[in-house]
Amino acid sequence: MRSFFVSALLGAASLISALTVPPFTGTVIKGKQFPSLIEVDLEDLNTGLESGLFTSVDLVTAYRARIMEVNSTLHMVTELNPDALAIAAHADALRANGTLLGPLHGIPILIKNNIATDDKMNNTAGSWSLVGAKVPRDSTMAANLRKAGAIILGKTNLSQWANYRSDNSSNGWSAYGGQTYAAYYPGQDPSGSSSGSGVSSSIGLALAALGTETSGSILSPSDVNNLVGIKPTVGLTSRYLVIPISEHQDTIGPMARSVKDAAYLLQAIAGPDTRDNYTSAIPWGNGTAPDYVAACDYNAFAGARIGIARNVLEVWGAYTDQPVIDAFWASVAQIEAAGATIVDANFTAFEAWESDNNETLVLNADFLVDLANYFSELSYNPNGIENLAEERNFTHSFPAEMWPQRDTLAWDSALKQGWNNTSPKFWPAYQANLFYGGPGGILGALERTNTSAVLLPTQVSPSIPALVGSPVVTVPMGFYPANTTVTLNGFGTLVATGPNVPFGLSFMGAKFSEADLIGFAYAYEQRTFHRNDRQPYLVPNIELGDVMA
Repeated sequence: MRSFFVSALLGAASLISALTVPPFTGTVIKGKQFPSLIEVDLEDLNTGLESGLFTSVDLVTAYRARIMEVNSTLHMVTELNPDALAIAAHADALRANGTLLGPLHGIPILIKNNIATDDKMNNTAGSWSLVGAKVPRDSTMAANLRKAGAIILGKTNLSQWANYRSDNSSNGWSAYGGQTYAAYYPGQDPSGSSSGSGVSSSIGLALAALGTETSGSILSPSDVNNLVGIKPTVGLTSRYLVIPISEHQDTIGPMARSVKDAAYLLQAIAGPDTRDNYTSAIPWGNGTAPDYVAACDYNAFAGARIGIARNVLEVWGAYTDQPVIDAFWASVAQIEAAGATIVDANFTAFEAWESDNNETLVLNADFLVDLANYFSELSYNPNGIENLAEERNFTHSFPAEMWPQRDTLAWDSALKQGWNNTSPKFWPAYQANLFYGGPGGILGALERTNTSAVLLPTQVSPSIPALVGSPVVTVPMGFYPANTTVTLNGFGTLVATGPNVPFGLSFMGAKFSEADLIGFAYAYEQRTFHRNDRQPYLVPNIELGDVMA
């Protein structure tokens, strides 16, 4: 089967290399031209809604039809909200009465299937053990979306347990949702763990989506799906009733097709929450929040000092392909031409961190406690699972979980470790992480060089900021050339690199510096518009005009 799969991919490579996908032409609604749903932005949608060109019910209908058109091929959505049309009708009624809850009023959004909702949808992290489980209330992320007027359209597939189960699985696979594929090349690795969120947003199955990140799970799928991804500071967005890995590293953020749309979504979900004490570190607390949308400034680079973590590129150069390196240095030149001063800002402890194991120890220790805490919050727990050992027993005994074909070595390691984050052994491991990400990593680089952000290709950006919970924004930077040789992931099941596969540029900053990073990302995006350089090979045909007709 693998030989057949590879032969099929090589045949597809010839097809895709020769294929020029025309730009999207949009749709006609009531005699007026309107953008395609793969190109539309929030301001377009709001203009259409406010002018009566279409309704939120129309939007939900169109997005649901687009999902159904491609879901059997790409497997990116696991749950559709059965109440979405009713919620949309209510949003339309409020609008008709002059009541608007904000810029997201009546706008469909997808969320990752580890962000709980107190409704008819499941929240499973991709596991059959949580099918039918109930929570006492919405997660804070879901509640914030509803408060902002957004319509939660459905749940997206993910790498099971947010990529914290197996050493021999693949990005985008879960027992409950199957294998997600990205849309820029047949059989493309969608990256993980917010795989379905990335693919859904990339081809216009909602305005945007929410993902979660522990180390790379927003940034990496945004990277290969041609998206803007904002990985917020840990504590800027509440993790309450989000299935966890690590309280020290988990965060929730937007994945969108433009910087401004991602900023609108971050504006809606950021803020303090009494149910997540990490949000008490937010410097603006209950005061005036930053205006992330206003931070979208074309002139943000003027007078800014921007660093390059050159030693990371030197150490990890073997893992970064030449087209990515070439695009990176071209981007640096563009940023400098836009008014920034470019300086070296190395991560001085990066080489030592490479051989260090403390991050694994911290994640294992957190997972043992945090997962049990999530189980304890459930108002209905269908399998009565209370801890990781019981979850492993379920997974080993339930055939649909595909054990041992896909192992549980991450869990085995955590259980074998024998201590959690309440142990005295935890503190030195956590302090090592803070050094590698802090003085020896991104925070030290920013302070020593007096820079506002540090640049890296997104392929190599997530690891060090993850250690200290600092923010990163990725923006499309380019695509692999049409003559790129197809390479497969480590398991030989997905296309890791190939013709037209996207890659991104990361802006890394100090804690709670999201507004600055959004400004830089926007200034870069508006000068390059690399997202438009290539089109996905697979895009839904259904548009708003079709469902209205």
